[in-house]
Amino acid sequence: MAKETLLTYLDEQIEKKLADFDVAIDWDTRNHTIEVIVRLYAENTNHMAIDDQEGVRSEEEIIEFEDAILLYDDQKAVFDEDDYLAVIPFAGKKGMQQKVIDALIMYLPEILVKGQDDLLDFLVSDEESVFELHFSPDYFQALQADMTTAKQERFLPYPSY
Repeated sequence: MAKETLLTYLDEQIEKKLADFDVAIDWDTRNHTIEVIVRLYAENTNHMAIDDQEGVRSEEEIIEFEDAILLYDDQKAVFDEDDYLAVIPFAGKKGMQQKVIDALIMYLPEILVKGQDDLLDFLVSDEESVFELHFSPDYFQALQADMTTAKQERFLPYPSY
């Protein structure tokens, strides 16, 4: 059996615990990053004209919103932090503690359910001009602090390629 890595554990947890959501993983071996990509969809019944981040206007019936959380090698990865909902470092080949992944998997449904509600409200509101997901680093840290089993303290190594 192959050794469990940061990537295999993350993928397994997403499949087990986030099956009701649209979540994908993109591993960039050259930049030593792993993106956890989340998508929300909502019906734009009013055919509201919406501009995306790049200024592209859409009046589509179904609105798709995408964001990502970046897991990155704190010594090698190059990226713009503003492009992500959150950025979470890992320690090179040593990887990341399991409790960080466990906390992320526990927190993502909250982010996505609240985000879905906010997106639906945004599409019917005349007052909101911007929609975005929200990630609380303090809450995320508190979730990690609550995870104290020996298994959760172990490091999941960054995968070889």
